[in-house]
Amino acid sequence: MRAEKQLLTKEYAARLNTSPFFIVVGYQGLKVSHLTELRKRLKTAGAEIHVVKNSIFRVAAKEAGVAELNGSLTGQMAVVTGQKDISAAAKVLKNFSAEFDKLKIKFGFLNNQRLEEAGIVALADLPSLDVLRAKILGLLVAPATKLATVINTPAVQLAQVIKAKSEKA
Repeated sequence: MRAEKQLLTKEYAARLNTSPFFIVVGYQGLKVSHLTELRKRLKTAGAEIHVVKNSIFRVAAKEAGVAELNGSLTGQMAVVTGQKDISAAAKVLKNFSAEFDKLKIKFGFLNNQRLEEAGIVALADLPSLDVLRAKILGLLVAPATKLATVINTPAVQLAQVIKAKSEKA
């Protein structure tokens, strides 16, 4: 392998090692302006997209310890990686593929577990990580709030009775 290809392979292997996920998409037929728009949308979701040759990516994936890709690298493809949650990137890809029919979600990996297109779309339908955290926090705070209300209720009722008595007199 030539030095340039070895350098690219090492770069992609390092990118795969630092990212908890990657999603492979087919971009055949997309215009450059559309790909630029997709890059902008993915950047706001904490992800990035890179066009890569299949042979170089196959070697980089093997070096990164990703399970066998089983010949699923065909056609023009790009790889989406990121540091944040996969559902935000999957949402962007799902919305973009609905907007522009040319983008096709092929497969992905999350923590070395393969995800097919249906799994990625299911992740896109999940609420964001911040929304899930808020829901969990709400569940944790709810019992304490109810307990404080129950403890406070007799004192409030007593105050209301005293106030009513004082207004009568």
